Amino acid sequence: MNILIIGSGGREHAFAWKLKQSDRLNKLFIAPGNAGTAELGENIDLSVTDFKGIKKFVLTNDVNMVVVGPEAPLVEGIHDFFLMDKEIADIPVIGPDKEGAMLEGSKDFSKQFMMKYGVPTAKYQTFTSETLKEGQAFLSTLEAPYVLKADGLAAGKGVLILDNLEEAQTELKNMLVDAKFGAASSQVVIEEYLDGIELSVFVLTDGRNYKILPAAKDYKRIGEGDTGLNTGGMGAVSPVPFADEAFIQKVDEQVVKPTMEGIKAEEMRYKGFIFIGLMNVKGEPKVIEYNVRMGDPETEVVLPRIKSDLLDLFEGVAEGNLQLRDFEVDSRCASTVIMVSGGYPEAYEKGKVVTGLKTVEDSIVFHAGTKLSSDQVLTSGGRVLAVTSIGDSIADTLNKSYTSIEKISFEKMNFREDIGQDLLNL
Repeated sequence: MNILIIGSGGREHAFAWKLKQSDRLNKLFIAPGNAGTAELGENIDLSVTDFKGIKKFVLTNDVNMVVVGPEAPLVEGIHDFFLMDKEIADIPVIGPDKEGAMLEGSKDFSKQFMMKYGVPTAKYQTFTSETLKEGQAFLSTLEAPYVLKADGLAAGKGVLILDNLEEAQTELKNMLVDAKFGAASSQVVIEEYLDGIELSVFVLTDGRNYKILPAAKDYKRIGEGDTGLNTGGMGAVSPVPFADEAFIQKVDEQVVKPTMEGIKAEEMRYKGFIFIGLMNVKGEPKVIEYNVRMGDPETEVVLPRIKSDLLDLFEGVAEGNLQLRDFEVDSRCASTVIMVSGGYPEAYEKGKVVTGLKTVEDSIVFHAGTKLSSDQVLTSGGRVLAVTSIGDSIADTLNKSYTSIEKISFEKMNFREDIGQDLLNL
């Protein structure tokens, strides 16, 4: 099969790395890809939302399947674009249709969906600039901390958690009236704060059947001890010690099954991943949010633990017979540590030369924000590399990743030195 992966980050490099292991893969294309994906397939200079360009490339290069990495093309309707065009309607797209993608594209839509289908989640209300005063009054009925979420896509940075009521009321105005997150915060969801431990559970589904993938925990804050600004993710660990078989069984019964019932009842064409952001509240799962694709950097610890052929699983998704496909998970642990550009998640410089990549032996280095220039790898984004290791314990994997990081260098590089430390004594 000829496969086109849409995207350019660590998640897409991990997809390429895993698909490359399949005997059924013929040609692999990545649009636009990065310096890491270039070693596994052919990078194609196409925007992830250039649907007409993607169609032309798919037809010209006999592509048999399109795997969508990021959320933007899904929310903009790439799956529907394929289905509505007779020339490409029979080419499967791994990723939900536009309605299904609204589970991530609109926080308000997803909260209404959870309430309608009995998925456990925090209490909430949604406000606009016209109802700012009501929103500020609603905040005063809650106890700190206060959770404000931009309704639309904000690159993982549209959530504020604040301890001070006046600050929360001011930030609500900044979001709704002053467009702090642009159009994404034209509506803001205010919800009850859930006190617990966060984790991510991933589901692969053909719209009816599903497989629950390995759970993971990521680390979003830039600073040690989960301090500082939110980022796209500074590291991840899988499995999660507190998410034992009994807890995942609760997630299946209380979250995944009603979610799937809702997807079927709403007649969504949902063929792809459901990323369920959860809070473990005193042993009970509560949903923070849905995403409609794999997480990044969680993909870099989840896929290395899947022993089965990913292309075979994707065929099951496309053909609607996922339940018949082999699915086996490695019992060992995986951890990834993200190396970022100095200054990230605020202003940072690009074009820094990355050295030492070929000296790494005990880890897998997934590229996120890199590009090739002649024979050099240069930084091209805030999150640059994900250094993933596999081992018998979380401590073992972290030791391997940090040892590998010592061999890699680029100017002003930064990384957290405490990824996974909170899980070592659980």
